[in-house]
Amino acid sequence: MIDFKKIDKSWTLFLDRDGVINYEKIDDYIHTWEEFRFINGVKEAIAIFAKKFKYIIVVTNQRGIGRGITKQKEVERIHNNMVLEISQAGGRIDAVYYCADVDSASPNRKPNTGMGLQAVKDFPGIDLSKTIMVGNTGSDMLFGRNLGVKTIFLPTTRPAEEIAKENIDLVFKSLIDFANHLS
Repeated sequence: MIDFKKIDKSWTLFLDRDGVINYEKIDDYIHTWEEFRFINGVKEAIAIFAKKFKYIIVVTNQRGIGRGITKQKEVERIHNNMVLEISQAGGRIDAVYYCADVDSASPNRKPNTGMGLQAVKDFPGIDLSKTIMVGNTGSDMLFGRNLGVKTIFLPTTRPAEEIAKENIDLVFKSLIDFANHLS
């Protein structure tokens, strides 16, 4: 369980991207910035998180790059514009890690912990015992469990997905619902 009264500026928040920050295309990828659309309330939510968390880090699988159907340059453009718009709305993203690997055994591909461990290396102030992972898939929840952090599931785009309940600490309808619960 997560005791929200204990969350302070020593905590870290990991966020998945597709289905958490932006609308997801099921069975496809967001290929360009022009296709990227923030989910309602996300910018406001991240502005709230910016006041509560020491670090806010995006960890996202981007297999479309590895499959050759999404250009890496476009993914980086999406991330740069996403971070800029969030910043302009009073929020912040401290880093974005993405895995383009196709092989599910890749150490960096969620649910494997490579992106999280890289974040810990890059930001030595991250305390995994004071970290929350927010995602919308079983892979996101298992990533959190494998990393040893708290998990919050958002049934935003895959409400029917079967997810092991032991991998979920809490469920919120959306990122803004979670943020409002914190404030």
